[in-house]
Amino acid sequence: MRVRAGRLMAAAAALAVGFGGAGGVAGVGAGTAVAAPAGSAAAKPLPPELEKIRAAEAVKLYGDAAERPVAERKSSLISLGDSEISGEGVGTYEPGTNGPDNWCHRSPDAAVHRTGIATDVTYNVACSGAYTGNINIGGTKQYADELVQSDSLAIKARNTRLKMVLLVAGANDDLQFGPVMTDCVTRWFTLQGPCEPKYQPGWQGRVDALVPKVEKSVRDLRTVMRDAGYADGDYKLVVMGYPSPIGPDIEDNPKFPGKLPGGCTGYTSDSAWGRNTAVPAFEKGMRKVAADTGATYLDNSRLFHGHEVCMEDTWARGLYVDLANPFPPNANSVRQSFHPNARGHAAFASCLTQLYASDRREASCADPASTGQPQLYPLAWDDEYKPLKNAATGSCVDAKGASSSNGTAVLGWDCNGQRNQDWWHDTQRRSLHVGLTQDRCLDVPGAKYEAGAGLVLWNCSGAANQQFTKDAASGSVRPAAAPGLCLTLGSAKDAVRLQKCDGSAAQRFV
Repeated sequence: MRVRAGRLMAAAAALAVGFGGAGGVAGVGAGTAVAAPAGSAAAKPLPPELEKIRAAEAVKLYGDAAERPVAERKSSLISLGDSEISGEGVGTYEPGTNGPDNWCHRSPDAAVHRTGIATDVTYNVACSGAYTGNINIGGTKQYADELVQSDSLAIKARNTRLKMVLLVAGANDDLQFGPVMTDCVTRWFTLQGPCEPKYQPGWQGRVDALVPKVEKSVRDLRTVMRDAGYADGDYKLVVMGYPSPIGPDIEDNPKFPGKLPGGCTGYTSDSAWGRNTAVPAFEKGMRKVAADTGATYLDNSRLFHGHEVCMEDTWARGLYVDLANPFPPNANSVRQSFHPNARGHAAFASCLTQLYASDRREASCADPASTGQPQLYPLAWDDEYKPLKNAATGSCVDAKGASSSNGTAVLGWDCNGQRNQDWWHDTQRRSLHVGLTQDRCLDVPGAKYEAGAGLVLWNCSGAANQQFTKDAASGSVRPAAAPGLCLTLGSAKDAVRLQKCDGSAAQRFV
């Protein structure tokens, strides 16, 4: 039930302690990226209490308690981590995980259950609010009826043939994403001013501190799998990050409901900071985790761009109050806020399906043309977005004022390394995306291909007036529909305009 105005201040108070953690698209194929192991090394015996659980699960799977050879086991997938992947925010939860003694909020619509990867069994042992200490070998239980997540993995790995192990974790360690989000929203309700000045100075330090903790989790999961008889190549171990659930371009939504009705409560400047700085810094940390541990990395930092809270076809739930639970001091009434909804988990599932079917050790996923269909790219976004520096002026193509709203002018400006000066050319769709968001593309307004026409940013649509060709040899950038015109920068801080191609330095971008 959506919170109403009379309860807003109570909701704000609940937010202070309420978040449980960090923050159908069809699959694209079954995938055969990881072959079934021909055999397995001898698994180490489990401790008696875990062996008892394993045996009981084996009976349910096969009718008896025996631990089977790998070739005779059912295939499986498993997800571990926190609320981002458990299903928090979907709204429908597995029995026993929606309180009062367990708030893991595991959803039957969570991504692991919805991929197109051919498998017999899927397991979701992630839990809202989990930190790495609830995942690692020898870690702590989150609730009395929960196992440490690595222990759950050890059991599933012996009873089934795991094809993919997915880990999404870190936001509840040093990052403390939930409390930070809580504070930002509460400050908006109570008119205290934006939270960016409070958190930005120490944000990178938080990311740096959590990286070794997540690395330990990944290495512990590898150890668990080796102890269960798996070689590292027998399955795919995937580290996935977190997409930003909010962004600053909400008023571009033609059906923008308003911040309160839509649940995108918070200062717009904080939304921009989260999308442009906080989430990218965390994503780079997760990329380092995967690189340092040899895991497969899925960059989904741009996956929800254009699908944030209060945008059209949102893939995340905004501020949400469950009136079935009392308000403060019970923190669970608002814990579902700012998490992926069912469509968000469908997007995760599509990306994971495509990743499994590939041979990539690193890939990114996004919706490049607002189609609602995520696409996997064989790259990490950090490596692909680059400045367009003009050969004549030495200045860079810039989205004016670091804005990404529809109609933002594109001009030259002193090169500064900021995301509003980074651009990525999608060679398949020929679109030029600004680094601020995957959802804004260079656009010829009204498709008026004429000398002197200025360029703007607009919601990516795949339309012809957003298609450009880049010539590596000449450095020119031209509208695909009007190849006789070139992007031109007349002076260092002039608007970027279309002019007749003449091969001059003003039309070369390197």
